[in-house]
Amino acid sequence: MAAVLFKAACPDCRARFELSAGALRLAIGASRRTTFYSFTCPECGNAVRKPAGERIVELLTGGGVRTLRLHSTV
Repeated sequence: MAAVLFKAACPDCRARFELSAGALRLAIGASRRTTFYSFTCPECGNAVRKPAGERIVELLTGGGVRTLRLHSTV
């Protein structure tokens, strides 16, 4: 089975690259605001955090990205 690669871009240095599932993290919260994916830019080293809608969540989980489910404390 071939490794899954995801296309990504850094909003700081504007580099475009491909990342393996191991380079990404997905956090699923109770709302759109608390559901996001993150990675470290391989070009500039900055931490990047981007919102993840339903389709992105589906693609990332299907591709083996490690997922953290955030729980409400209410």
